[in-house]
Amino acid sequence: MPEAFIGLGSNLCGESEGVYKDPKMQIQQAIKKIGGHSKINILAVSSLYQTGAIGPGDQPDYVNAAVKIETSLGAQGLLEALQLIENQQGRIRVERWGARTLDLDILVYDQLIENTQHLTLPHPRAHERAFVLAPLMDLKPDLVIPDRGKVIDLLANCSMQGIVRLNN
Repeated sequence: MPEAFIGLGSNLCGESEGVYKDPKMQIQQAIKKIGGHSKINILAVSSLYQTGAIGPGDQPDYVNAAVKIETSLGAQGLLEALQLIENQQGRIRVERWGARTLDLDILVYDQLIENTQHLTLPHPRAHERAFVLAPLMDLKPDLVIPDRGKVIDLLANCSMQGIVRLNN
């Protein structure tokens, strides 16, 4: 079965249906939903990390994590399953890099390189973002991000300033 790595991020919470009381809980619930999918098996879960927001306006800090999975879904099917979970947890797409209740990204899918209108693999900026690489380091330091290199080497070239491992 194909192996994939999913990045998770959240910096909003709320009281509406499907939106949990804090970003940490948003991430924990998303992990449960990913693992509850009949065609996805979670192999490992990273620590949670608090990171400063990148994007427009004054945003709250993010909680980030990653999961290692195996799945019988193709890359597009996995993307659709993740977007459904985002929607169930109140994701509204308003502005690029804006605050969000939940962001689920396929970072690497079985070393596949793909660039379509809806899906780019590997994730186009994963290799330059410590908030993505630190959780991946927890899961598989020698993971190769196609055409970019090993996670351990990529993270060595990123600033960890402002990233804090949370007590799960």
